[in-house]
Amino acid sequence: MTRVLAVMTCLALLTVAAEATDDPHPLLAIALGTTYAVHALVSLWWLPRQPVPRRYWLTAAHVCLQLPLGVLLFGAAHAGVGATLLLLVLVSQCVLLLPLPAAAAVTAVVPLVHLGMGWADFARNALGLLGAAVFTALVTALLLQAQRARAGLAEANELLRGYAAQAAELATTRERNRLARDIHDGLGHHLTVVQMQVQAARAVLPTDPARADAVLAKAQHQASEALAEVRRSVATLRDPVVRPPLRAALETLTGEAAATGLDATLEVTGPERPLPQEAEESLFRSAQEGLTNVRKHAGATCARVTLAYGGDGTVRLAVRDDGRGLSPDGNGGSRSFGLLGLRERAARVGGRVTVGPAPGSGTELLVEVPG
Repeated sequence: MTRVLAVMTCLALLTVAAEATDDPHPLLAIALGTTYAVHALVSLWWLPRQPVPRRYWLTAAHVCLQLPLGVLLFGAAHAGVGATLLLLVLVSQCVLLLPLPAAAAVTAVVPLVHLGMGWADFARNALGLLGAAVFTALVTALLLQAQRARAGLAEANELLRGYAAQAAELATTRERNRLARDIHDGLGHHLTVVQMQVQAARAVLPTDPARADAVLAKAQHQASEALAEVRRSVATLRDPVVRPPLRAALETLTGEAAATGLDATLEVTGPERPLPQEAEESLFRSAQEGLTNVRKHAGATCARVTLAYGGDGTVRLAVRDDGRGLSPDGNGGSRSFGLLGLRERAARVGGRVTVGPAPGSGTELLVEVPG
């Protein structure tokens, strides 16, 4: 807008000079026009850079100077087109720099430069100039509104880019946490079984090599399962993971636990029904983490996994053992990452995880998910 008004000011000054060539004394109109135009150009560059309260006062002073100067120019140029254009530049500048009521007042005052004419000529010419001034003010206001809208749109786009970056970062964090849970729940489970089987093999190796060999074969199988788990975790980055039905997966888990010497059993109650994939994943990983903790921390001789399909739309999975129970802090530092992962998984599907003493003795891990 500033550049457009600067071009209009220069064109209006050239028009004043061209019209003054028909006047026997052109220097007065040219001098007044040059003074008016220079003052307008300087103010176009300088006034918008001032802070708002100060800018209003400086613009008011500028208008008080330009209006009398415009009246003199208007008379010296014999109400020419160039002088009219310079007055319209002042109207446009006021719309840009002053509050709307002040700009409207300047727009209404500009046609008074025709005072001194006869009433008929004054009414005709003042009405025409008023129409031109109002049109200029409206066009300037619309352009100013469009400019502000573009600035607001640019700011909104910048905010959206920031939100998109935050969303991408959040998605990356969630994926990193998911991979951490998969590694802990899957690979950690298998490595725990391998460790216990290797320990058992070493214990019986001097006295019963055949049994040690059988235990080491199971450890080798678990190591293969761990490698397969790693491959599945990598594959999920490309394609969704495909698991067996939940009951079959839990039977495999309890079978693996029983192979390490733990008396592990599975009980399923209620009519079985299909569950969302995330809910099944949460229940499976909970049983896996529960049995891993029983073998690593509980000092238990038996563990019972119960999968209950409730009639209230809730599925519950419980892992109970007869071990030493919870540590004084109720959690245990070595278990904290696994339990944190279980709670995160359950929360994603609207479920919850609780850990407490089992009826009688030992510990109970209870997971409830909707399904």
